[in-house]
Amino acid sequence: MTVTVSQTIANDPGEGFEQIRGLVKDQVDAVDQLILRELSSDVLLINQIGRYIVNSGGKRLRPLLHLLASRALGYQGDHHITLAAVIEFIHTATLLHDDVVDESDLRRGQDTANAVWGNAASVLVGDYLYSSAFEMMVRLQRMRVMEVMARTTTAIAEGEVLQLLNVNNPATTEEKYLEVIWRKTAILFSAAAQLAAVVAGSDAAMEDNLARYGMHLGAAFQLIDDALDYKADPEELGKNLGDDLAEGKPTLPLIYAMQQGSSAQAAVIRKSIEDGNREAFAEVYKIVESTDAIAYTERRATEEANKAIGALSAIAPSRYKDAMMALAEFSVQRSF
Repeated sequence: MTVTVSQTIANDPGEGFEQIRGLVKDQVDAVDQLILRELSSDVLLINQIGRYIVNSGGKRLRPLLHLLASRALGYQGDHHITLAAVIEFIHTATLLHDDVVDESDLRRGQDTANAVWGNAASVLVGDYLYSSAFEMMVRLQRMRVMEVMARTTTAIAEGEVLQLLNVNNPATTEEKYLEVIWRKTAILFSAAAQLAAVVAGSDAAMEDNLARYGMHLGAAFQLIDDALDYKADPEELGKNLGDDLAEGKPTLPLIYAMQQGSSAQAAVIRKSIEDGNREAFAEVYKIVESTDAIAYTERRATEEANKAIGALSAIAPSRYKDAMMALAEFSVQRSF
């Protein structure tokens, strides 16, 4: 009996993810090579920081999504390689800026760039990556690509500002929290999928279908990230548990726990968010667990993953489409 990728993911999400990557391994390798070429600069620090981040063990989920979607639509050219690199550059730039804003010192199990080289260097290299991404896009001579990515980077910046406004604010609602997710995280997943339709020459309806797929996938991914901050193995997750709490971020597990807990429990969480208090993590964790806030967050993530899968209904059956569906399943079943 043939074991499907979905079955593998159910048993071992990590192995299932590697099977998905294996479908487009030659293209993933081509993207990595292009990234390294584009990081070549006569400014040594740009090379050092850029390579440090790019080689830090990330899943390359967004470029992988673009490669799979392009093949699912039957695209046989090579513009998707360039766009996959563009998407990874923009993602990496946002990580550099996020770590400075959040004063983070650990990502993917290693020191953040700002912890090694300082905030100023990290911000400036992030700017370089943004500029390089748009320079690569110009070479494609596709105005629609520029339109999608200009809108996307604007939305990401808006999401970052919205998140900053929510920091240390325990009055943040689930609606406001989700608005940050849509703009700050899900929008780049959405663009990665939508651009596959652009390079494949598909119609506006297919662009919309893939944009919705990516948006829901990105939301599911972020929701699970926020749940993992209260339940994961720190070594497997690659960051310290309680980082969100220490940064005063009112994520969905905390928002739901405040709604469902007693007034005393809600007061503990409110104070911890206001203070950004990692020392309160053990007490907050017990409250989050007792109110089923993690399970609620995971249910919301599953709803988003199912919506992502539903958005693929117009795409013809293929192993690439199957992999895209499996990627949605991976987003909610992973532990890292």
